[in-house]
Amino acid sequence: MSTEEKITFKEFEAPDFPSLLEMSLKLWTDFDKSRLEELLKQSSESKKTKIIIAKNLAKKDVGFSIFSIRTDYVEGADKSPTGYLEGIFVKPENRKKGIAKEFIELGEKWCKENGCTQIGSDTWLTDKESRVFHKKVGFWEEEEVVHFLKNIK
Repeated sequence: MSTEEKITFKEFEAPDFPSLLEMSLKLWTDFDKSRLEELLKQSSESKKTKIIIAKNLAKKDVGFSIFSIRTDYVEGADKSPTGYLEGIFVKPENRKKGIAKEFIELGEKWCKENGCTQIGSDTWLTDKESRVFHKKVGFWEEEEVVHFLKNIK
């Protein structure tokens, strides 16, 4: 990496919130901004969640990851608690530089420190890029599910 490409990783702090929200809106494009803001605030205040921010040398945020500790059922997990990759995002111009891989390693370490022996994640069936990424960093596909909903009168 050149000097301009060096990345540091830090635990989320309150001043990081505007940037986290901005990047999150690029990852979760189907979310309403106010709803996503509410969910991110809840996550940032939870002791069962770890948010990691990646910054370049100019101290600009270039990505984030959110990991949680789940005690409810995680598809295919052998036991509880199970770590969970809730979200990971690296700005397009900073991809293919090992940032996401480092996020995964940091998240796995945190999950392990919190009693987890496995980590889960999910994505949409149609999100081929995300599915390829997950496999590349060591996840396997556990199952494919289609959810249904019906209004009742």
